[in-house]
Amino acid sequence: MPQTAPMSMADHRDRLPPLTLVLGGARSGKSAYAESLLSAAQERLYIATAQAQDAEMNERIRIHQTRRGQNWQTVEEPLDLVAALLAHVRPDRPALVDCLTLWLTNLLLGHAAVDQEIDRLLLALPDIAGPVVFVANEVGLGIVPDNALARQFRDHAGRLNQHLAARCQRVVFVAAGLPLLLKDTR
Repeated sequence: MPQTAPMSMADHRDRLPPLTLVLGGARSGKSAYAESLLSAAQERLYIATAQAQDAEMNERIRIHQTRRGQNWQTVEEPLDLVAALLAHVRPDRPALVDCLTLWLTNLLLGHAAVDQEIDRLLLALPDIAGPVVFVANEVGLGIVPDNALARQFRDHAGRLNQHLAARCQRVVFVAAGLPLLLKDTR
């Protein structure tokens, strides 16, 4: 069976489909790869779901901001992702949502109706005015968590990733900084 080489960072930046999902583990390079997909756009929107609640998260956010540079408009929205997408995405300004995993965390810790919010996002996808690249962690590759909240989180994340991947035209898995194309139906 012939081996397929991982696609390079530049392979799919030329034509951004309406919906892209970039999956990977922690520190896999998924955010940097997702950012590279929007590099050709003159205007780029970054929808940040992280909340800087401690010094470590502040530093992580600073590192991401430094890597991105000044050519991004940033909207911080930890909870109402649908409203941010519908209000800010335009055909000439693709968006990067980084990341769905933190969004789910915010919903769970805020005691939101997580399944309803996921359904709301999935139903809103056809109404988003321009291309969106979603970033999410693939959390189901490790051991089964030892507590109910962590298992609930893993289950929500797995379902969200599956349902979103089914609706996206492109899905990429990033491991060790190497993107692997899983789906491209454009």
